[in-house]
Amino acid sequence: MHSPAETTTGPNDQQLADVMSPGGTGPTSLRSRMLLVAMVLGVLLVSAIVGLSVSPQWTIQEVVLDPAAVDDPSMAKSLGKSGLTEADLQQHEADGTAPIQTSVLIAETSDSGKKRFWQRTATAHYGMWSLFPAIVAISACWIFREPLTALLLGAISGAFILGQFDFTDQVLLPSMATTKAAGILVLYLWMLGGLLGIWARTGTALAFAEWISKTFVRGPKSAKLVAWCLGILFFQGGTISTVLVGTAVRPIADQKRVSHEELSYIVDSTASPIAVLVAFNAWPGYIQTLIFVPGIAYLASEQDRLRFFFSALPLSFYAIFAVLGTFLLSLDVAPLLGKRFREAIRRARATGALDRHDSQPLSFSSPAGQQKAPHYVPHPIDFCIPILLLTGIAVGSYFLTSVPQVRWGFAAALVVAALIALLRGLSLHDLVAGIGSGLQSVVFASVILMLAVTLGDLTQKIGGGAYLVDFLGDSIPYWILPGVLFAISIGIAFSTGTSWGTFAVAFPLAMPLALALAANQGLQNEVLYLSVCFACVLNGSVFGDQCSPISDTTVLSAMTTGADLMDHVSTQIVPATVAAVLALICWTSIVVLFC
Repeated sequence: MHSPAETTTGPNDQQLADVMSPGGTGPTSLRSRMLLVAMVLGVLLVSAIVGLSVSPQWTIQEVVLDPAAVDDPSMAKSLGKSGLTEADLQQHEADGTAPIQTSVLIAETSDSGKKRFWQRTATAHYGMWSLFPAIVAISACWIFREPLTALLLGAISGAFILGQFDFTDQVLLPSMATTKAAGILVLYLWMLGGLLGIWARTGTALAFAEWISKTFVRGPKSAKLVAWCLGILFFQGGTISTVLVGTAVRPIADQKRVSHEELSYIVDSTASPIAVLVAFNAWPGYIQTLIFVPGIAYLASEQDRLRFFFSALPLSFYAIFAVLGTFLLSLDVAPLLGKRFREAIRRARATGALDRHDSQPLSFSSPAGQQKAPHYVPHPIDFCIPILLLTGIAVGSYFLTSVPQVRWGFAAALVVAALIALLRGLSLHDLVAGIGSGLQSVVFASVILMLAVTLGDLTQKIGGGAYLVDFLGDSIPYWILPGVLFAISIGIAFSTGTSWGTFAVAFPLAMPLALALAANQGLQNEVLYLSVCFACVLNGSVFGDQCSPISDTTVLSAMTTGADLMDHVSTQIVPATVAAVLALICWTSIVVLFC
């Protein structure tokens, strides 16, 4: 899945499960089920043994600070009196205790009287076992084809290694009782879910998309261009974009002989890439929780991490090239599409056959619980006002304060959408029912988000990033790391079908490693280097998810446009790969030339 966002409509659950896991949702034989149970018990047993028998190793990381970023220079200690040295840590390892102080600010005055500051931070890790929870989560997601189970198993594994065997009270409750967890739930579960529920009950979002299609479509090019524009407009990304765009444009695109491979690619490639580029949605609030690195001033607070997130967005080259590629396809001037894609275009234009011979197009049905209220007549303006208000507040606050107030925008859009619906004739009962349906549609995804945040916290505590720094910090040339992170993120996302789950695994490991390489190899522009590595993980996760045949939005893109799933996957892989290669060239060039 591109993101855990649910949509106003969706396929039958069993149908989706059958498509995403041929032969059913999982192994059906008794032997297979017993093997899975044995695997889960084995993972938990190994984790518990590690937690009881392996002592953490402590390492020191030093980061040079900008003097302007030091809040209280008087708190800095002199170089010889920091109280945090390798000898201190060796003593703590021998005693099996943790240092009383794990981070100190150090100051040194040069002969010219200029002060130099840096942060010395002690971090614990468990050697190769620090990567075990991440490996468990990735492997389980690949085996089960289901991210909730995989994230839960990975989180429990990490908790056991830390010696926290009371998973509910020691791990889940502290993780959920945080401001960042509450912020995600308020934005994602209440505001986004409620807004989607109102739009589903009134049918306004779909009415707007259908109005755009009927008004502006004149031929194949305009049909594809409308699909592209709607993908831009529905910048919340994920399944809401794929379903609304696909279902609205398909009837007219079919009349204009647009192949289902073309339409499904446009729908899929303007979902998450747009959510990355126009990130006034739930993405930044979730991702910022995963990129905290101890001792780094510009990643210290939520506000700082949000600023870093948005400052790095111009480096999202894969998303940029993916959106540009679909625009060129809409104009029939895309240069590199591959043989199968071009054959699909020629077939549809010449013969009107929208699908390949012997293909198996997917069907799509809307759940009864998310149907439009029967007596409500939607109008496109009902959708335009809330979405413009949401965008205006988020974008305006970003330019005024450098931090977009996304929750303000969603809250205003939710209230205004509800008022418009009531004033235009929707009953209070139907309004509340619609909001309730919207909340229900994102509950499961919200649980996945909470588990992803929990796994990210545990990966930081268990020292996964610190171990990679120790293991690889001096051996990888700095200019190779962006490509390595991009490839790893693609592999995880493609195998698991989830970009958001990939974020939870990759970011806590990638950010400390990137920081260490920048410091150890003397890079002049540390912030730019971290921004490039951040963009590589972000875009690699999106690319791998978009091309994965087990991603829910890949499946939904095929369903809503009537395409064969594997035809959609096999045709979009070529232009998506071209965009990925171009992005990698850009990242490597920037790192070599400017870092």
